[in-house]
Formats: sequence, structure tokens, C-alpha cells
Amino acid sequence: MPARRERFLPLSQQDLVAALLDDPRLAPADRPAFAQLARLLASVLHFEFHAQLEQLKRCYAPFDPDRDTVPLLPPAAADLQRCRQDLVAGLRALLRAANYEEVAPATLLASLRGESLFRVRLAVDFDDFADLVLFRRGHDERTVTLRTWFGLSRRELRFVNYDRVALLVRFRDRAWFDAKGRRELPFVPDTTVLKLFRNVPAADLEMLFPNTEVRMKPIDMLLLGVPAAVGGVVVLATKLLGTLLLLGSLFAFWLGLRDEAVVLDQTALVALVVGVGTLGAFVWKQWTRFKSRKIRFLQALTENLYFKNLDSNRGVLHRLVDDAEEEDGKEALLAFWLLHTGGPQSQAALDRAAEAWLQQRCGRAVDFEVGDAVQKLVRLGLAQRAGETFSALPLAAAPQELDRRWDGYFGAGG
Repeated sequence: MPARRERFLPLSQQDLVAALLDDPRLAPADRPAFAQLARLLASVLHFEFHAQLEQLKRCYAPFDPDRDTVPLLPPAAADLQRCRQDLVAGLRALLRAANYEEVAPATLLASLRGESLFRVRLAVDFDDFADLVLFRRGHDERTVTLRTWFGLSRRELRFVNYDRVALLVRFRDRAWFDAKGRRELPFVPDTTVLKLFRNVPAADLEMLFPNTEVRMKPIDMLLLGVPAAVGGVVVLATKLLGTLLLLGSLFAFWLGLRDEAVVLDQTALVALVVGVGTLGAFVWKQWTRFKSRKIRFLQALTENLYFKNLDSNRGVLHRLVDDAEEEDGKEALLAFWLLHTGGPQSQAALDRAAEAWLQQRCGRAVDFEVGDAVQKLVRLGLAQRAGETFSALPLAAAPQELDRRWDGYFGAGG
């Protein structure tokens, strides 16, 4: 299980506001002003994040595989490269603001090597990607019972489950795949795919990639290969032995290894046709069994992804901006409330107070982003810093300060 505590605040902004208003440490006379502060803070942050969303949409547009608009002017190569870089950098910053954690390469490697909960062996070619961004948020440890040997044996497997997983992959251009001799592709080269998933086992991260291929596990190969081999021996011994001897005699005569000509009468021809037909039918049966099993694996993978997929491509940007906006709002609001009700505090004391409040109300140990919280409060004029101590702006003046800032957005210089 990951050692670090989650930075994600596991309650909605509406529930946080309601809980803070209901807390007896907030005087009843202060509750209307605090409710107004919460509404204005949400509006200010929404406006600021809307600008960030528009920038990300502009950068993503040239690479969006779902794009249904036509650019009026073809973008220059330098502009495309800048958009690629800004998209990746902007998405990383947005994910961190939404309190996502980047999946370490070691974690991804362990996923590729680990046992899949869906009993499917998957393969991902990471060389297909020019860019790869993989983040997750929220985790818990779970236990599942796996059945083996046709249900005769059971064993428990403990695994880490991620609440949210965000993925960006940019495929290499067409020339790269052409140089590799890969013509038939299930994706569009030089496009960027954005995906957001929920409830993903850490051991099955590879199933999220758009170029994932299903491979047979060794046990599946045995289940198909052993019966096929046994059946093949039986068919050869009982039905094809005469046909094989006849074919061997013909080839030996044609190659000059046999002097006596082989007489193909009607009986021999019928036996030859029946034997070849039997062999073809046997090979076809084994091939269809292999394909049928692979289709069942693909169906299991598709069904799981169907229920785990939250959003795709440009929709991911909207959802992540909304998440980041909420996280910023919750952090700032809780920090302001603690400074208002508890008086001036150091950053370390404020951090302990926030984490204690969250532990008490949510029942979870959270790594509160106190640095981000006080930075937002100071930037918005809702708190002041004196040395190592932070203090909240008087609650009566805080809504007016945000209202003044809101008016400034649309003024002559806004």
C-alpha cells in the first residue's frame, strides 16, 4: 500500500461548507458572512480555473481524435510543438492541483509484472507513445477471492485499488509506425488520448492503455494445447494413417525415391479426399477454440473498462478542472475557518489543526496541503503573514475583499 497519505479532501465542497457552518466554534452571528464568503470564493476560483480550462482546450485541439471543427489556418510546426509541451505541463499542474499523485515508474512496472485480477494477460508496447502521463487519486486496500482449477481451489488476494486514474498518451507519428511495418493500427497516429477511470486495481493499470493487447496465459495455452495435441494424435492414428502413407508414397515417387508408381484408383482418391478434409476440419476446430477463448478475454476486458471509464479526451479536461477548482476551494475555506476560529497560527500549527479536523469529521488521515492553502489566502487578500504567523482577514471584511477582486476582473484593466 502506498506509504504517503492522500492529499485529497474526501468530502464535497457543499458538505464542507455545511459542516463548518454547523460547527459550534463558529459564532451564530458570523454564519451569514461565512456563507457569503464561501459563495464568493467559489465564484472567484471558478473564474480563474475557467481561464486555465480554455488554455488547455486550445492546446489540446490540434491533437484531439474527437475533434469536429476545422481550423481556419493550419498551425505551424513550432506552434504544434509548443501546444504539445504546454498541454503536458498544464495537465500535470492541473492534476496536482486536483490532488492527484503521479504513478511512479516502479509502480507501473510492478503492475505489468503482477497478477491480473481479471485473469487476463495483457501486453502494452510503450514505444508507441511519444508522451505518457499517468496519475491516480485515492486508494484503499481490498481483498478478493480468486477461483482456480475450475473452481475447485480458492485463494485470497490482497490488492491496492485506486479511486481515480487519469491518463494521457500521445502516439508517435505515422512515419514511425510505417518504418516499423505497422500499417493496421487500432488508433490514430500523432493524436493525444485523454482518459479518466475509477476503481482501478493497481495490478491492472496496463488495461487502461489504448494499445493494450490480450495475450494467452500459460494455463490457457495448456488448456488449449494439451487437448489439441492429444486429439491430433488420435486423429492421426485412427483416421489419417492410411492417407499419410498414401501421400508419403506419392511424394517419394515424385522425388525419385521410389521406383514403383502409385496407383490412384477411386478408393484411394476417396480416402485421400476424406483424410485431407478430416485434417482441415481438425485444424479449423482448434483455431476456432483459440479465437473463441481470446474473444471471451476481450469481452471481459471491455466489460470492465465500460464500467470504469468516467470520461474521455476533452471531457477529461472539464472534469479535472472542476476537481482542481473544488480542491483549491476546500483547502482555502478550511484554512480560513481555522484561522478565524482559532486565531493567528504558524503554518505547522494550521496544518495539524486541519488534519485533526479532517480526521475527526471524515475518519481519514489526510495530508493537508497547508502551503497551497495559505498561499491562496494571501494571494486573494483573505489572510496576512507576519513572520511565521498567519492571521485571517476579519470575517466582516473578507466578502468585501473578494467582491472587490471580482469587480476587478471585469473592469477596464481586468
